Amino acid sequence: MTCLGIEIGGTKLQLVVGDASGHILDRRRLAVDRTAGGVGIRQQIAATLPELIRAHHPAAVGVGFGGPVDFRTGRICCSHQIAGWHDFELGSWLRELTGLPVSVENDANVAALGEALRGAGRGFDPVFWINMGSGVGGGLVTGGRLYHGAIPGEAEFGHLRLDRQGTTVEDRCSGWAVDRRIAARVKESAGPSVLGDLVAKQDQPGGEARHLAAALTAGDGLAKRIVAEVADDLAFALSHAVQLFHPQAVVMGGGLSLVGEPLRAAVAAALPGYVMDSFRPGPQILLPGLGEDSVPVGALALAAAELGEA
Repeated sequence: MTCLGIEIGGTKLQLVVGDASGHILDRRRLAVDRTAGGVGIRQQIAATLPELIRAHHPAAVGVGFGGPVDFRTGRICCSHQIAGWHDFELGSWLRELTGLPVSVENDANVAALGEALRGAGRGFDPVFWINMGSGVGGGLVTGGRLYHGAIPGEAEFGHLRLDRQGTTVEDRCSGWAVDRRIAARVKESAGPSVLGDLVAKQDQPGGEARHLAAALTAGDGLAKRIVAEVADDLAFALSHAVQLFHPQAVVMGGGLSLVGEPLRAAVAAALPGYVMDSFRPGPQILLPGLGEDSVPVGALALAAAELGEA
């Protein structure tokens, strides 16, 4: 039996068809036009769904949404990235559109479920997930099930404060925040750097973080310093999650995780210095086993759970 999984993020929209094991059979990936807001995204979904439903006859729909959600009803609280989602009844809208059972969760929760059940977190319990994309999110899976806090909050890792002035993890460690950090540091840098050369070749500003992996491979000092700073911020914030939840594993996903092993290793090295002695060395720090499919595969698992097949 097939299910439909939908990922609604700040920069991308994905609709996939797959089975209960998380195997993706068909996919549609669409760019999000932020200026079109939630209405534009819903138009994209409505235009894409009929073809997938006719071709595959899915039995249920699972959705990972980039913002706070009332998982009981599928009502969106808001999106911190895209206008036009405040109090929108996404679950009801999709049920009417498809005629299928629909389950809606925050996208970080859905990714956490995907990685815990089908990805890098298999064999660990609990599993804490952090997503470093256009925003920063978190999710906790224990005993194979998502942790749910009081509505509409979950494990809102990105909104943890790094200081008393209100600076959050998202302000420092989201993809957009790292882009801004790179642009500013390249501008301030007196000497040449591989990272600076790569940024200078861009047609327009934005997406500077995508150059970090190549610059690190080339041994660029500026890239190393920036990654060390981001990793230290992440480790400090993660120490609070470790002290509260004591996960066996932390899976680091999202676009910024494509920096790969240098970022993972830097976070793993910094974290023990911020946790209490009895918790050291702390959880395993892992990169996603599902790559960029953590949310889509988790959405399929969510849909399968709706049918009692997870």
